[in-house]
Amino acid sequence: MLISDSIATFGRYCLFMKRVCSIPDKWKQFFQRTVFEMSKLGVDSIPLVIVISIFIGAVIAIQMQLNINSPLIPAYAVGLSTRDIALLEFSNSILCLILAGKVGSNIASEIGTMRVTEQIDALEIMGVNSANFLVLPKVVGFLVFMPVLVSFCMATTLLGGFLVAFFTDIISVSRYTYGLQSYFVEWYVWYGLIKSLFFSVIISSVASFYGYFVKGGALEVGKASTNAVVASSILILLLDVVLTKLMLQ
Repeated sequence: MLISDSIATFGRYCLFMKRVCSIPDKWKQFFQRTVFEMSKLGVDSIPLVIVISIFIGAVIAIQMQLNINSPLIPAYAVGLSTRDIALLEFSNSILCLILAGKVGSNIASEIGTMRVTEQIDALEIMGVNSANFLVLPKVVGFLVFMPVLVSFCMATTLLGGFLVAFFTDIISVSRYTYGLQSYFVEWYVWYGLIKSLFFSVIISSVASFYGYFVKGGALEVGKASTNAVVASSILILLLDVVLTKLMLQ
């Protein structure tokens, strides 16, 4: 029963995305809405990304120094480990799991409220492709702005570790910065950026899907937001495994 329901939901999602990805009727309006969604979904997420990244970077640096304090391990390992963790996993996968809670619930609740208040039905009556009109700007806007969020996350995570080295005596600044520069692999940066693009589409499209097909009242809107976050998180983790295997083998 669970498998059949999952297959049916996936089929509805594919048909929904077919409607979403059609050519917009009015390009000027589409670009205006896309810029608005970039501001609402992306720019408004920057403070959250910066705060979380700084503290996570600080925690990673502290834990690395406390747990790999061995004469057999070079002193620059703390900076190197903090950098690679930030580039390979935290700045894309973990960040997107966090954004699934903020951005995903926002999208699902917004579109779900439009559904239960019959605003979407009004658009359909006027002959507007409501899925394309409402969802495509969100998907494109979040997709375009996601590399900016990931770049902020990468930089501020490393800054968090630097602040630990600067304000405490756990590790010296010179050793930390030397570790950041040691054995740098440029592909790790591109790897994180590419993964985040896939995750951004999952977050925005899945949240829109659950909000678009809400039935009932305000209680169902809340349930749709929860289901959207759970589904997005599971899909992000599954895709993370697949992309890691394909891109780092």
